[in-house]
Amino acid sequence: MVLRLNQNLTIENPQHYSKDDVEKLRALLVSGAEFLPDPHRKDFYEVANGARMFYIHVSPVSGTVFLLATWQKSAVPRKTPSAA
Repeated sequence: MVLRLNQNLTIENPQHYSKDDVEKLRALLVSGAEFLPDPHRKDFYEVANGARMFYIHVSPVSGTVFLLATWQKSAVPRKTPSAA
């Protein structure tokens, strides 16, 4: 699925991620980004940008986007150490 928002969107950054991260997210949302809705929270989404993920909330009232988390996707799933 693709999420696309207008160019005049407001992005709040309560976790103080870098301006570069905020601008990458803005560009993704304006151009159309692949996303997964959070199955447990309405209006919360994971947005993919290659190897980078963003976790956002889009306010249904104001349309404001809240950047809540960002991380690098793991190329290989982590394995837990086995007991010897």
